[in-house]
Amino acid sequence: MTERSLPDFFDFSGKTVLVTGGGSGLGAVLSRRFAQGGASVAVNYHRSEDAAARTVAEIEAQGGHAAAIQADVTDEDQVGQLIARTVAAFGRLDVLVNNAGIYPHSPLLELDPGEWDRVIDTSLRSTFLCTQAAARQLIAQRTGGAIVNIASIEGINPAPGHSHYNAAKGGLIMATRSMANELGEHGIRVNAVSPGLLWREGIDQEWPAGVSRYRQAAPLGRLGRPAEVADACLFLASPAARWITGINLIVDGGVMTNQIY
Repeated sequence: MTERSLPDFFDFSGKTVLVTGGGSGLGAVLSRRFAQGGASVAVNYHRSEDAAARTVAEIEAQGGHAAAIQADVTDEDQVGQLIARTVAAFGRLDVLVNNAGIYPHSPLLELDPGEWDRVIDTSLRSTFLCTQAAARQLIAQRTGGAIVNIASIEGINPAPGHSHYNAAKGGLIMATRSMANELGEHGIRVNAVSPGLLWREGIDQEWPAGVSRYRQAAPLGRLGRPAEVADACLFLASPAARWITGINLIVDGGVMTNQIY
């Protein structure tokens, strides 16, 4: 078998990547990073139309190709339309990144059942619906493909006040393994990435004690950057990971080597 040159592994030219929740935060970084690799990117958003438009504009300003596509990824019909509009825009689908999620804080005894449902639906139900619809498209194309689920270290080590989020991400990690098991025969790889605490503007002022504890617990001594998580996703979506499926790749600066909560 001829070995591919290293730069080819991370060349997504001619590929289409769909990022759910792709307009802002980590999703925007994921969208831009795949575009930098040459992919055409479908930037999904639910309500953040302006943010998605900015992400598309940034990609196009760098010579890339992108389209903002609105859909509530917890709704089965809208997910079907999302996949169809992605294919209509770019002719195919190759990679799905299930990034959509919300992160409210609620102590268990005060947690409203409706909020529980919203967190589970946004992280876990959306991943099921999008993966199912995307897999059907990939099977019809006969091209194989890659699916990357954004989980969290809280799916392994629970944080207080996040019982709904912890449950959603723990379920997502197991769903990843189940999906990989069933879709492998179609050449579709499914993996998860579990980020640790990521830096964003203002986090040092909003949660100084938590940031300090994290830095002390992490062997690498710092918070992560969204681009570092995005690069892990690019790896798992690329041919460099062609014999990897069903894993949960922890990207946390080593913090899970310690008990952090």
